[in-house]
Amino acid sequence: MLDVAFVKPALPRGGALVLPVAENSGLGGLAADLDAAAGGAVKRALAAAEFKGRKGQSCTVWTPLPEGRPGPTRIVAVGLGKAEEVSAEAAEAAGGAALPLVRSEREATVAADGMAPEFAAAFGFGMALRSYRFDRYRTTEKDEDKPKLQGVSIATGSVPDAKAAWAPMRAVADGVFLARDLVSEPPNVLDPETWAGRCLELEKLGVQVEILGPKEMKKLGMGALLGVAQGSENEPRIAVMQWLGASGGNGKKAKAHKPVAFIGKGVTFDTGGISIKPAAGMEDMKFDMAGGAAVIGLVAALAGRKAKVDAVGLVGMVENMPSGTAQRPGDVVKTMSGKTVEVINTDAEGRLVLADVMHYCQDRFQPVAMVDLATLTGAIIVALGNEHAGLFANDDELAARIVAAGKGTGEACWRMPLGDAYDKQIKSDIADMKNVGGRQGGSITAAQFLQRFVGGGKNGGNGKNADGTGKDGSGGKAHLPWAHLDIAGTAWTTKDLATVPKGATGFGVRLLDRMVAAHYEG
Repeated sequence: MLDVAFVKPALPRGGALVLPVAENSGLGGLAADLDAAAGGAVKRALAAAEFKGRKGQSCTVWTPLPEGRPGPTRIVAVGLGKAEEVSAEAAEAAGGAALPLVRSEREATVAADGMAPEFAAAFGFGMALRSYRFDRYRTTEKDEDKPKLQGVSIATGSVPDAKAAWAPMRAVADGVFLARDLVSEPPNVLDPETWAGRCLELEKLGVQVEILGPKEMKKLGMGALLGVAQGSENEPRIAVMQWLGASGGNGKKAKAHKPVAFIGKGVTFDTGGISIKPAAGMEDMKFDMAGGAAVIGLVAALAGRKAKVDAVGLVGMVENMPSGTAQRPGDVVKTMSGKTVEVINTDAEGRLVLADVMHYCQDRFQPVAMVDLATLTGAIIVALGNEHAGLFANDDELAARIVAAGKGTGEACWRMPLGDAYDKQIKSDIADMKNVGGRQGGSITAAQFLQRFVGGGKNGGNGKNADGTGKDGSGGKAHLPWAHLDIAGTAWTTKDLATVPKGATGFGVRLLDRMVAAHYEG
């Protein structure tokens, strides 16, 4: 990750100087000092380029200083938008936009002395997030193609305040990078067993990590998850990760008091099983574990910033393969909850994995709220493209919290409907339910399937109907706020975004960290 340091304002003697500029606000602080030293050349160059400081605007000026005078080799101005609307999010996006323009330099300084310390930190956060590269398997890359920039100095009027603001951001960035790394790994490297081993590395952050294997799953009656895994030679695992920041301890004897729970789908490679996918594009199915990666990244972020919350993250790790032992269309499996599922399509495997892990989570931890993340359906991409994750929830307050956190982090979510009419589509003739409900409303019927494993009873046993109206349909069970995030369209990007380079996005880490910070920390 890019090293971010905070320093007192002073003109650099080399490298790049980044100027964050609000719309039509002119130059101040270090930027004004540089312009004065250059005889007004900076202002003239920006004016000639019609740089106004608009959001998303940038301009590069090669050094205007007199020959022989030490100073920056290039000046990069980036727009923050209207001065009255400058925010941490705007500063972060500007930082992300600036990074590609200076990464060929060996050093860079950001003239953030005119910004609030928290905005200066956010600018550095954006640069750090954009600096991500997954180059573990590159052996022939040319030196000129490698970024030279290893660190950036943020010049600010209040170094201590900026450092304090940066500390939790750094922990979150570490979590995002961890999630991106996991999603980027090839499937011949990241099988369930190897992935479980990487989860154990979180223990150095104070996270309690427990790994369940096939024997434990069989004893627990996880027939749905085991059914998905039975076609692969790579045996499944479930990672259980507890961060007990509110209980005041993270030792082996500490116990969480009704934590907030996060569940991730972790299909390390999805061929579709017997209902095999087309060959074209199947290589992308290595990121069918992005929901699980986000959960692990989130737990790392919470632990890294010492969040005052009790949280548990669970990931069901399986590989979905076709073989002589693979699950067949027409099979009936019994879930840990006791409910039975007729498997119509073996490529609708993620919901089977989540069904058992969600039930286990509730049975063991009795969480105050539960959020699952999964690259669950292609249907959500048809509905929302790559701009929003699909959000399904049985609780308006929880849904609103997630939407707000998404707006604040740039990880946007759009709430989708639930309802009895959709639930009827997964009615089975021979079992309690089937695992698909047809092409119409595919992402919704997948969510309806998951909701049947929230609490108990047909519609989730959570004190509300499947449409989340609040009418009692639970037979007396307490309401458990639950949300499902279908991130199939947002887990990977085919183009560079403001703070996300092409590839794995780590979607969900920042979103849920923000939600926890706003509503669940005591």
